[in-house]
Amino acid sequence: MPQTYRPLAAALWMIGSILSFTGMAIAGRAVAGVHDTFEIMLWRSVVGFCLVLVIAGTAGRLHEVRRDRLPQHLLRNVVHFSGQNLWFWALTAIPLAQVFALEFTSPIWVILLSPLFLGERLTPVRLLAAALGFAGAMLVARPDFTAIHPGVLAAAASAICFAGSIILTKALTKGESIVSILFWLTLMQTGLGLIASGWDGAIALPSAATLPWLILIGAAGVIAHFCLTTALSLASATVVVPIDFARLPLIALVGMVLYGEPLDIWVLIGGAVIFGANWLNIRAENRRQARVV
Repeated sequence: MPQTYRPLAAALWMIGSILSFTGMAIAGRAVAGVHDTFEIMLWRSVVGFCLVLVIAGTAGRLHEVRRDRLPQHLLRNVVHFSGQNLWFWALTAIPLAQVFALEFTSPIWVILLSPLFLGERLTPVRLLAAALGFAGAMLVARPDFTAIHPGVLAAAASAICFAGSIILTKALTKGESIVSILFWLTLMQTGLGLIASGWDGAIALPSAATLPWLILIGAAGVIAHFCLTTALSLASATVVVPIDFARLPLIALVGMVLYGEPLDIWVLIGGAVIFGANWLNIRAENRRQARVV
């Protein structure tokens, strides 16, 4: 249990994460024709690392960066780097709502694995919230599993990686500051991006057209992870993660407006189910915490 347990505040921080990840998806599509996924991750991490240095340095918090848990940071960042590359590639291969729907299978993995790796209790309400959220996601996207597209497999694999990353991040928040987590996130993934994008001997430099989008990706990535990490420090992973389901109706609307992807009544129905699942989970956790106090 976190020392400061505030599920509602965690939900508000997750709104910032949702908006940031949505902006990153839009920018990722904008640069996909020029940069491959490894290059996107490289420049995203470079921008993110500069932002962390400037912001943490200005706030006088760089002293919070620790080196005694580097193996944990490395494992977390390798898992996240893999998932993020799969996610960026899936954005270019299948509709946005389908990518996000498949990504949102990750809370199922988080809820099932958290008791094993984080010692969090698996309650009936948490299971119900996860099941309802996933059902809402499927109502919105309705992916066709009879004809498996490579983009579907990539999005599904990214979900498993993101679940592992969330569990490892939650473990790191016990004793590690957000500044330290973001510092190693951006620095290590800059190194991973450099290795992965340079294996063929050619790295596409940002152009006048792609630079603003790459800056947006980098900034959105840092903001999203700051919001997510803050939320995880305020509530359990099984409370925080299902809130992210609200990102699906939003991206479905973005897909319709910007890319002409279809939007129908099922998006609204699925969004209502997602909202209900999140509210049920947060309300139950608030009641449980009130009884403990």
